[in-house]
Parts: sequence; C-alpha cells; structure tokens
Amino acid sequence: MKLTTIDGTLRLTNNGSLEMFFLGTGSAFVKKNFQNNVIVIKGKDHLLIDCGSQCPGALTSYNLSVLNIHNVFASHSHSDHIGGMEELALMHRYVDKTRAKIVITDEYKKLLWEESLKGGLAYGENRPTPYNAGSPGGFLTFDDYFEQITPKLLESEPRPLWEANVGSINLKIFRTMHMPDSVPSWRESAWSTGVLIDNRILFPGDTRFDKELLEYMQKKYNIEWIFHDVQGYTGGVHAGIEELKTLDSETKKKMILCHYADNFASYDVKADGFAALAKRGIYYDFGFSEEPVKQEEEKVSEMAG
Repeated sequence: MKLTTIDGTLRLTNNGSLEMFFLGTGSAFVKKNFQNNVIVIKGKDHLLIDCGSQCPGALTSYNLSVLNIHNVFASHSHSDHIGGMEELALMHRYVDKTRAKIVITDEYKKLLWEESLKGGLAYGENRPTPYNAGSPGGFLTFDDYFEQITPKLLESEPRPLWEANVGSINLKIFRTMHMPDSVPSWRESAWSTGVLIDNRILFPGDTRFDKELLEYMQKKYNIEWIFHDVQGYTGGVHAGIEELKTLDSETKKKMILCHYADNFASYDVKADGFAALAKRGIYYDFGFSEEPVKQEEEKVSEMAG
C-alpha cells in the first residue's frame, strides 16, 4: 500500500489502481478531522461512502463540491453518514439537473426516504415528474433525486450479503451490529451495513465489536486491509479499543483504525499491534489486483460448467 498526501484539488480518477481517500476520519461530533466519510477511486470511477453533515464542507476543503460526486453509498441513517445527502440531492436536481447514482437495497431505500430524507426533499415541488406518479399529492420522491443501483442478494446466512458494481468498483455489502447497544447480534440491530471493496479492502463502517464478522469475512475472502471504527472506551455502539486489542495479531497487523474522536488522534495504536490510525487528506493506494474481481454469479457458473 502506498500513501500519498493530497496536493491541491482532490482528484476522482486515477490510472486504474484501487484507492481510498478519507475526507475525514472522525466520529459524529468531531471538530477537527471531519466525519468518517470515504471516497473510493478506481480508473474513471468513484464512489462516496457516506455523505455526513460535515461532508459538503470537507469536500470544499479539498476544492470540490457535492456536484462533483456522482455515485454514493449510505451505510446507515445516522447524521454523520447521511446528513449531507439532502444538499447533494438538491444541488444535483437544481444546479446541474442530474440524479446521483446510489447503491441501495429496496428495503433501505424506503427506510432512508420515509424516516430521514423525505421531510427536506419531498415538498419543494408539486407537479408531475417522470418518477412521482404514485406520490400522494404529486410531491417529489426518492427517484426524482437518485438513480438506484440495486444490489443483488448473494446469500442470507450467516448474514445477508449483497453485491453491486459502480463501474469497475465491486462492492459486497453486509449487515453490521451497530445499534442499539444492547442487542446480541446484527439480527436484532437497526439497519446498518459495511462493505468489502473489490474483495480486497474490508470497511465495516459503524459497528460494535463483532469478532464473528471479522472471522467470517477473512475466511471467505483474501482481505488485504481492514479499516475499522474505534472508540476510546468500551460500551455504546462502536468498537472499543480494549475489545479490538483482543483480536489475533495477524488481523491487527492489517487493521487501520478510523471513526475516532478528536481526543483519540494521538493514541499510539501501533504499540497495540495495529497497522495505523487512518488520516484524512491521504490517498491510500492499494495498487492493482492480481486477478480481476469476478461477480459471485460468474464463479457459480464456472463451478457448474
């Protein structure tokens, strides 16, 4: 992995290698490092993973705006992950007259719209559009703002796993155990998801300590790096540093910690066996895959044939 500090304007294309760029590395209420929103870059393709309330400002600090973002994935409905979605949607509709593409299941699409985005986006217009024929009162709908990329369900057990592609970027999407803080597994948890990128980079997003998930994904895929959330104490809805320290040494060696509070930024995670703390404003370049990522359905066809 090669690390390069940004110099000037954030670029959203490259030579075809797989890159991640952290717009921010912080938890929900940080004031210094922006929230933990990430852009994946590969060739001519890009994907914004989460657009939190600080995301538009973070993009501005790198000389871009939400208008430069054309593909997005929302992991769950906390404001540090979707708080900037309203601005992204409105700017595209009324400034450049386009719809951003969003990777989203039908289940979460309904939840995200009805419980989070509708109040700020539905009522600006009251006229027929190509997408709102079924809308009560003729107001705007989710599809007036976003073009849905619907992931394909690959398996339901031991936990749901979906697959989607954004150009050359392959995503495996899985449920996580984030909230509430008292439930025993992802099954009882509210909707939250993480992603595996190109079968190489594991990004669980917001999650409580979930050793079962880490073991399962590492057994199933040849994961090179893990970007995992962390907090300085045990309890609540994120993984505590003391919990993460109990992981085996090989897992910790490839684990880069992110989504941390401002007062955690000086913590020496390397002393505990972790690879590093994620830093904003840096391109994490993972190079080229040794073999192209095949969709799961292609693998099944090969095995059957």
